Amino acid sequence: MVDNNTQPSVPHVVIVGGGFGGLYAAQALGKAPVKLTLIDKRNFHLFQPLLYQVATGSVSPADISSPLRLVLNQNKNTQVLLDRVTDIDPDRQRLTLGDRTLSYDTLILATGVKHHYFGNDQWQSIAPGLKTIEDALLMRRRIYGAFEAAEKETDPEKQKAWLTFVIVGGGPTGVELAGAIAELAHSVLKNDFHHIDTTSARILLLEGMDRILPPYAPELSARAASDLTQLGVKVQTQTLVTQVTEGSVTVRQGETEKLIPARTILWAAGVKASGLGKVLHEKTGVALDRAGRVMVEDNLSISGYPNIFVIGDLANFSHQGEGERPLPGIAPVAMQEGKYVAQWIKRELRGQTHSPFRYTEVGSLAVIGENAAVVDLGWMKLTGFIAWLTWVFAHIYYLIEFDNKLVVMVQWGWNYLTRGRGARLITGEDFLLTITPENLDTTEDMPLPAIKN
Repeated sequence: MVDNNTQPSVPHVVIVGGGFGGLYAAQALGKAPVKLTLIDKRNFHLFQPLLYQVATGSVSPADISSPLRLVLNQNKNTQVLLDRVTDIDPDRQRLTLGDRTLSYDTLILATGVKHHYFGNDQWQSIAPGLKTIEDALLMRRRIYGAFEAAEKETDPEKQKAWLTFVIVGGGPTGVELAGAIAELAHSVLKNDFHHIDTTSARILLLEGMDRILPPYAPELSARAASDLTQLGVKVQTQTLVTQVTEGSVTVRQGETEKLIPARTILWAAGVKASGLGKVLHEKTGVALDRAGRVMVEDNLSISGYPNIFVIGDLANFSHQGEGERPLPGIAPVAMQEGKYVAQWIKRELRGQTHSPFRYTEVGSLAVIGENAAVVDLGWMKLTGFIAWLTWVFAHIYYLIEFDNKLVVMVQWGWNYLTRGRGARLITGEDFLLTITPENLDTTEDMPLPAIKN
């Protein structure tokens, strides 16, 4: 079926992807004289920077998700489609969806990135990454399930493996996950079990480079490593993962290899562009970088096709900054790019001239734990409690809906006062199968454990 119902006098702008870039572009075009269509395979916008808090039970999925139709329901020119784009015909200006085609005058691609296992995709089922709600719920199941399995385990070595958590990748996601799990083990859960001492849990953060948070200033990386160590995280830099199996991870440090028994392995080591980047390359010849991101022009369009824009994590914008390095894949970059493209379209409709896109640095933030964070604002660097407060208010500010801002603020306040976690649910009918130790016959009575004080 061909959908070609656009009116000639009204340009049709199609946005693919409802993340930060796509949503901010849609909001900025809400009153523009265009017909606007937003396509996403999910019916909600996800605030990805707080996914790790879903994975560790601080907030619920709905607290950081906003229905796209609700967010855009004041846009009278906007249609939201729950669908997936499978092909692009740039010459005919047409997209292929699941069971239809859709014509466009201007196309904005903002489909983001996915996990990158550097040629070892078989590790994905063992070491999940963190990009979707499903990823976060799987991580939550494995993290809390590991403590439950350790509680039932009678073999000390196997119990130790259940209480070993390995996070691969020392970027912001890895740092935040490691700190949150350490707080669970050393504070939140320490009085909840009787057969195990949760404070004996080992949390290992592995980073291949010589320091964690490589994009940050060296002094902030050092402070983050120190704060993590105080929380009980063992930070191991210049450590490369060479093998991941069910129950262990093998690492190489210099010329030495060692095997680490661990039942919970979490991946935060890299990302690669969504598949639409490759489709665009095949159809237009646009260059891709090593991560599959699309090389864009200085106005975020692609070479030879001025009506196709690529924004957010899918884009490699290398027209600004020292050594022409690409802009980082962070939410503020996507937000500004989305707004810029919307303004470009509106100026084009008015016959006005355009200026190249320039990203305004708003800073980088990473939280380590309660009262601990690092913030790089460019002109000022913060650590400790002040940095943590900055991180808290920045994330509250950027949440999309007012009710989400309110709920998360109240939940964080309650967690801060009680050191609790309100979303510690282990979901999924098969979770008992995944946490039952192999040597445990659950039909027999377990020996009565000693009660910890």
